[in-house]
Amino acid sequence: MLNGMIIDAEDNVGVAIESIKKGEVIRYVNGNKKIDEIEAIEDLQIYHKFAIYDIAKDQPIIKYGQHIGHAARPIMKGEHVHVHNVKSVREDLQHRGE
Repeated sequence: MLNGMIIDAEDNVGVAIESIKKGEVIRYVNGNKKIDEIEAIEDLQIYHKFAIYDIAKDQPIIKYGQHIGHAARPIMKGEHVHVHNVKSVREDLQHRGE
């Protein structure tokens, strides 16, 4: 049974579709349309994000194919991804469309 999901093949975080306890297996359909499994290294609340692979500090966080911030520190595969390890990055609107 699936308990996680990603929307876009470029995503580096998934979303828990039920509560998941540390040590449980997260199962989701990956960008290649195959079921992938990783271990949760922290408890995850329903609808919270988890890293689907290791994410380096300052690397963009991509959810639903969109950049939603940058890693504030290295984030490990299976780790909870939330405000404690993601920093906001403002878009440069002044130069948009040039």
